[in-house]
Amino acid sequence: MICYSHPAYYVPLPEGHPFPIEKYPETLRVLLESSHADKLDVRMPLPVSWEEITLVHEESYLRAVESDGLSSYARNRLGLPHHPRFLERSLLDVGGTLAAARTALEVGAAWNLGGGTHHAMPTEGLGFCVTNDVSTAVKVLLREEPDLQILIIDTDAHQGNGNHFVLGDLPNVFTYSIHVGANYPAQKVPGDMDVSLDRYVEGADYLKSLSGSLRKLGSAFSPDLIFWVSGVDVHVKDRFGQMRLSTEDMCSRDGVVLEFLQSTGASWVGTMGGGYHLHTSQTPQLHAMTVENSIAWTE
Repeated sequence: MICYSHPAYYVPLPEGHPFPIEKYPETLRVLLESSHADKLDVRMPLPVSWEEITLVHEESYLRAVESDGLSSYARNRLGLPHHPRFLERSLLDVGGTLAAARTALEVGAAWNLGGGTHHAMPTEGLGFCVTNDVSTAVKVLLREEPDLQILIIDTDAHQGNGNHFVLGDLPNVFTYSIHVGANYPAQKVPGDMDVSLDRYVEGADYLKSLSGSLRKLGSAFSPDLIFWVSGVDVHVKDRFGQMRLSTEDMCSRDGVVLEFLQSTGASWVGTMGGGYHLHTSQTPQLHAMTVENSIAWTE
């Protein structure tokens, strides 16, 4: 499995900050120490260009991120402090998803060991998401291949509102999100298929809703390329996800999605999305588990 990662995905945050940014290098470390290490081909991405990132984001917003020019209100909505390397980090992360997508179109599947920053909007960052990697990759690919049919499957516990907003008017893009209805973001943006679940949904009920909705999705859209925003904040011990999936339920979740991906015959790219386990060392373990599950499915 070709996976994209970069040391610069990590930028130090103040001690006690709720976003576990160390999960990016740690997920790679866990994978390299796993039984699937010999099946990994880890590559470093290049950052997306200014021309590419501005297909989605306003230049004035990006310059404000770079120069510490965000207002206190905008900074609070983003949820991250200023760091002089945050824009560089974000351009690399978007580059990882774009590179993984191009690789997937060539070989069938690939991962960005980052990405899934599905809340970012054209003029503002939201919910720890500075830039929107999937939306940018989609825009770049459609500029190159206008007839490409693209599906986004978002199994993060929070709705992919940024992707819905940016891509909602594109006829050959279909957005799917399964999430807690009464959780962040408070103001949802309708997608092509939203599966809104109750707070603290149990694993069995989640899996039933996931399986049933993916069956409907399979008859509604035929993709050439699928982006999977996986997310591990569905875990029962996540601080923000408000779901009650056990680790075993998450393996089942991965299996349902991977079976669907395989059934479409489409190329697919995985991204990490959110994860905020009460025990921070478990977050990269869960992300790595999903990648490992995908490797097992592609063998």
